[in-house]
Amino acid sequence: MTKSRCSWPKDDPIYLEYHDKEWGVPVYDDLELFEKLILAGSQAGLSWITILKRQVNYRKAYDQFDPFKMANWTEMKIETLLKDSGIIRNRLKILAARQNAKSYLKLIEEKGKFSDFLWSFVNHNQITNYWESWDETPAKTKESEKMSRELKVRGFQFVGPTICYAFMQAVGMVNDHITSCFRHSEIAKEYQ
Repeated sequence: MTKSRCSWPKDDPIYLEYHDKEWGVPVYDDLELFEKLILAGSQAGLSWITILKRQVNYRKAYDQFDPFKMANWTEMKIETLLKDSGIIRNRLKILAARQNAKSYLKLIEEKGKFSDFLWSFVNHNQITNYWESWDETPAKTKESEKMSRELKVRGFQFVGPTICYAFMQAVGMVNDHITSCFRHSEIAKEYQ
């Protein structure tokens, strides 16, 4: 019997794997959250599958998302990245990744854990929504607007409220699987 899913993965095997195993599962690891925030910003103006298919390339190009290395990218490194066809070659997004690494390091120095800071926007608990269709899902919420404001104040870039909401969905701060999707109840049971 075929499982009922959200409509957005369609029949793409990469999307289906991501939907079934990762999307909406809570993430608490600081570096994994940092990587996913950078990738969410890289998605701006593009579809998520475009980034998902390049994730392995991004890890290689972006020094395994090591914020210490990324914060110290030289102009030569930026130029090398702009020639890398395995990632989105957008100067503003690449420069934002470097700036976000600097902001991340400053934030953890100030706050201790990136995870605690980010999860505070949902009161450290996953929000479970009960959408019956994907069309009901908002592009942003008051929580993503607040997260966006706080990240921008701290120097982060490509972190608008819509990007932040997509990030929150991806890292399980929000369970936005539609109610008929088999993952909605699985995630709700396992993580609440």
